[in-house]
Amino acid sequence: MKAHTTACAAALALLAACGNNPPQPDWQMNAHNAIERAVAAYMEGDALVEVAEFKRARAQVASTGKPELVMRAELVRCAARVASLVFDPCTGFDQLRQDASPADLAYAAYLGGTLRAQDAALLPEQHRAVAVAQTDAAAAAAVQAITDPLARLVASGVLLRTGRATPAVLAGAVDAASAQGWRRPLLAWLGVQAMRAQQAGDTREQQRLQRRIDLVLEKR
Repeated sequence: MKAHTTACAAALALLAACGNNPPQPDWQMNAHNAIERAVAAYMEGDALVEVAEFKRARAQVASTGKPELVMRAELVRCAARVASLVFDPCTGFDQLRQDASPADLAYAAYLGGTLRAQDAALLPEQHRAVAVAQTDAAAAAAVQAITDPLARLVASGVLLRTGRATPAVLAGAVDAASAQGWRRPLLAWLGVQAMRAQQAGDTREQQRLQRRIDLVLEKR
């Protein structure tokens, strides 16, 4: 299934003027398509395809000699991982950090759960309300207002990473991943729900969630 996002929306307008100012250079379209395929493969749990497509995308943007484009490709990759609750360091971005713009640094900090309040205005628009929310309930409402499924999962992942994910956030993330058929994030979010049910002593709910997990894990 195709990821419902574009490189522009996913990480600070990775490819400036995506799709609106023809003719586009070949590298731009090739990179855009490869990034979308990489994100889709990652969400579906196909690591080999994700690695190959991201390598192709990075080679295309690197051909411009512009480190900011490579950094933003790396941010897209890291965002997909946060959406799937993989909170590894964003090493590809960190290697180029010295050339990063304030907006790139802000988005990287947001993904890492270390964003400073004064930098929230530098984030992509759909994430600003989440970043500035004063209460967990307000943050949950801000996430629910995000219509793009990948952006919603990213914001939900940030809230979980920072200890602010309410049951409503978890349920919304599960629904978003389920609607897209994204196995990797769906399993991750169902796992969190199951863990919370276990901690609450809700055996019936835990068993229900485990049945969903088992269904997702069925061999294709």
